[in-house]
Amino acid sequence: EQRPGLIIHCAALSRSPDCQREPELARRQNVEVTRVLAQLAVDIPFVFLSTDLVFDGRKGGYVEGDAVNPLSVYGESKAEAEVIVLANPRHLVIRTSLNAGQSPTGDRGMDEQLLAAWRAGRRMTLFTDEFRCPIPAAATARAIWELVGQQATGLFHVAGAERLSRWQIAELLVARHPEFKDLIQPGSLRDYTGAPRSPDTSLDCTKAQAKLSFPLPRFSTYAG
Repeated sequence: EQRPGLIIHCAALSRSPDCQREPELARRQNVEVTRVLAQLAVDIPFVFLSTDLVFDGRKGGYVEGDAVNPLSVYGESKAEAEVIVLANPRHLVIRTSLNAGQSPTGDRGMDEQLLAAWRAGRRMTLFTDEFRCPIPAAATARAIWELVGQQATGLFHVAGAERLSRWQIAELLVARHPEFKDLIQPGSLRDYTGAPRSPDTSLDCTKAQAKLSFPLPRFSTYAG
């Protein structure tokens, strides 16, 4: 009835542990909701936010044409939703990584979640051999808006210009909040026994960067 001129779909059950515990809910929210919205937007520009976790992390530096092989329920649900969206040549999929920044609820940014855990006194082991490309959420939003303005369609990687381990990310944040330095310690995926984790899902953003008016930022500059 409203016939919007554009839909940007970034809602999801996005925390991987929640998806592992409730796979049916993850599929309903991440796949079926996306299917309904994509159908409603069949003639409307539609942007879907996906994740670097569609990859198994065995090599890193992934480009858009690399085969997906998710290890988690969250990654599986996003990979399936991507196929649905990309079936329409008018639609756009943005794969991103860890997003940081201030959110309305104060708990959505990757950095907000870490700081909240530390303020609660939670000690954390951060892996030195699990790599992502964190990015400020504001930069992700700006990139999406520019791509939409250029009527870009298909699949693009939009992430930070820096490959960092979980431990390096925590070190950067602790440099700004030294009161929490005793709550972090380095660890390795080799010693981890939980649900599967992708060791290196760093993204090659060359395709998107060629269309953007600004350089995708380094997280160390943002965090510092």
